[in-house]
Amino acid sequence: MTVHTLDLKFLGLERAIAVFVVEGPNGLALIETGPYSTFESLLDLLKGRGWHSSDIQHVFLSHIHFDHAGAAWAWARQGANVYVHPVGLPHLVAPAKLYQSARRIYGDEMERLWGTMEPIAPDRLYAPSHGEVIEAVGLYFRAWHTPGHATHHIAWEVSGPNAKSVVFAGDVAGVCIDERYVAPPCPPPDIHVEDWQASIQLLRGLPASMLYLTHFGPIHDKDAHLRDLEKRLLAWALWMKPYAEQQAEVEVVMPDFLAFVREDMAAAGIDASTAACYEAANPAFMSVAGLLRYWKKKLTA
Repeated sequence: MTVHTLDLKFLGLERAIAVFVVEGPNGLALIETGPYSTFESLLDLLKGRGWHSSDIQHVFLSHIHFDHAGAAWAWARQGANVYVHPVGLPHLVAPAKLYQSARRIYGDEMERLWGTMEPIAPDRLYAPSHGEVIEAVGLYFRAWHTPGHATHHIAWEVSGPNAKSVVFAGDVAGVCIDERYVAPPCPPPDIHVEDWQASIQLLRGLPASMLYLTHFGPIHDKDAHLRDLEKRLLAWALWMKPYAEQQAEVEVVMPDFLAFVREDMAAAGIDASTAACYEAANPAFMSVAGLLRYWKKKLTA
């Protein structure tokens, strides 16, 4: 098994969004698709390695957010089978509600950022149960349902007959553009800190020692990475709690949160250009909105 990390150069930035081509003994599988706005760039990257789009017959999604699954429909139209969490599957069959919800957030920038999203025929989709194994390209893809970042999240543990397993962790293992700093992406509406901690614990218990992050690339020290992720997730959540208790709105919280994160990044030695990549992969306003929503639901439960 060989893993190829492809940088989609989202918004012209390096190390913002990755997809992974997993090369098995019987062919190629794609993990994540990126947004449709980068679809042609991905085709060029494949061509540059001597591959054709028709070589991709299996597409594995961590979840249905646009930066991870926005181009899934284009691969399905080319005949690929797409594997997605059961909760996410209906939204890929009928994406209009999902797309319009995102358009309310991104407005006129929607097309430039993410491109279009069209329906996928149900017979091209499959939703594995928790722990189920899919055999493809001579490898084994085990689906671990890992909520916290999103209710419909899967971490894919991939192994082969003669290969140690690795885990493609989507967003549940955070954003790590620079190995010195891991951030928890916290967009609405599904952030749930306790579920996320349980998913982190699940990842800790897997035999795989290496994680692959969509934002961005391989992580060799799984235990240290997950420790830092959980620590920062709790720190961000506790920082946000007083604002939620005051019923503060996103616009009010944003300046303080940006200052809080910038100070945290600076302490870790993150420079401005790298911080820009973190922002592209994990917009601050989304984390503010997600964490405020989490606390407001929790405090009124």
